[in-house]
Amino acid sequence: QVQVVESGGGLVQPGGSLRLSCAASGDIFGDYVAEWYRQAPGKQSEFVATITSSGSTNYADSKKGRFTISRDNTKNTVSLQMNSLKPEDTADYYCRFTVRGHTYWGRGIQVSVSS
Repeated sequence: QVQVVESGGGLVQPGGSLRLSCAASGDIFGDYVAEWYRQAPGKQSEFVATITSSGSTNYADSKKGRFTISRDNTKNTVSLQMNSLKPEDTADYYCRFTVRGHTYWGRGIQVSVSS
């Protein structure tokens, strides 16, 4: 079993930055894929970024250049650095780990971008 917990959300002004973290604990051995998704109020969930345990990354086109995903395998932690935030980035952000074919979601964390 794997537990996934997000942290680092909150309220930020437009143009500001936030760093989200996602910590996975439990039966994490070997390769994994970690992803960030978000869901804005009244909208469908959308993919944000992904990183593998080997460090390969991929981003949604609209996030390239503003968001950076990284990982620390020693801590089983994945981070999402978000810069130049816009009001439309307001959403609940969810982390997902896929380990040996099993997928585990965090409970999500709220990010609000507002002046």
